[in-house]
Amino acid sequence: MRSTWIMAAGIAAALGVTASGPAAQAQVAQSQAEFPNRPVRLIVGFTPGSSADIAARVTGNRMTKVLGQQVVVENRPGAASSIAAEHVARAEKDGHTLFMMSSANINNQIINPALTFDVVKDFTPVALINNTAIVLAVHPDTGIKSVKELIERAKAKPGGLSYASSGVGTAPHMSGVLFADRAGIDILHVPYKGSPAAATDLLAGRVAMMFAPASTVVAHAKEGKLRLLATTTDQRLKILPGVPTMAEAGMPDFETSIWFGLVAPAGTPKAAVDKLAKAVAAATKAPEIAEAWAPQGIIPLHGGPEFFARHIASELKRWSAAAESAGLTKGK
Repeated sequence: MRSTWIMAAGIAAALGVTASGPAAQAQVAQSQAEFPNRPVRLIVGFTPGSSADIAARVTGNRMTKVLGQQVVVENRPGAASSIAAEHVARAEKDGHTLFMMSSANINNQIINPALTFDVVKDFTPVALINNTAIVLAVHPDTGIKSVKELIERAKAKPGGLSYASSGVGTAPHMSGVLFADRAGIDILHVPYKGSPAAATDLLAGRVAMMFAPASTVVAHAKEGKLRLLATTTDQRLKILPGVPTMAEAGMPDFETSIWFGLVAPAGTPKAAVDKLAKAVAAATKAPEIAEAWAPQGIIPLHGGPEFFARHIASELKRWSAAAESAGLTKGK
């Protein structure tokens, strides 16, 4: 009997016959229904303590309860999260490996000619998670007390003011690029592997300024260690009612933010993507999540796969125009 079975299997293999039909379809359906059947890895391209890391851990903890499997956050910082993105783009397409995509990945798609992956072709959107406000902060020792004074100082000494960011292509970096372009000034960019490291050097006075996630600098500002000049939001933040918007500070049509969302490798089964999206929605709609994020200027978002895909396309269009204006498109 065993030899007969082996012979039949060999003939089927030789003829290129593969399992199909109702039985095979039922097996695939059962496998998808059992997803996830092991811990889910959530890869973050920035250091622990960064806004991306915070978003991943808070959301991941809640997703764990919904999915019934542990969501394990793994930090792989470097190249404005492109190292982590490439790792996930090449990962198994079964939904057990996810990437925390951000506005940084959109910008790097636009300005970095060395990327070996594509944010649209190599990933499947799962869900948007949140939007984080950006604020313009300076070290008190600079003596700068307004956006107007900052611009005047920069014009008086081109290249004399340095600004930190969480990496090339990140929203803080591109906010600085946009600011310099609009103001007609020359400021020196100093990239780091994440916002905590950038903020550390800003606090030490090693750099003069930073477009920072509100969550990174609000506490330091309240202690008088940093001075906040403006927010890049269209309205003042509830947590910073005394800080003007960039428009109020004399720079209209200046709105930037940091957003985060989960993506899976392209080709991940739709059933797995939908289950993950529902878990994210349950997490971001939890009252305790909104309450925990509000003091940090973080707003939960509720957008599934289709919504997130449209958002990515819109962001690519928006920042391509900004990069072109600043001469930062690929090859320039």
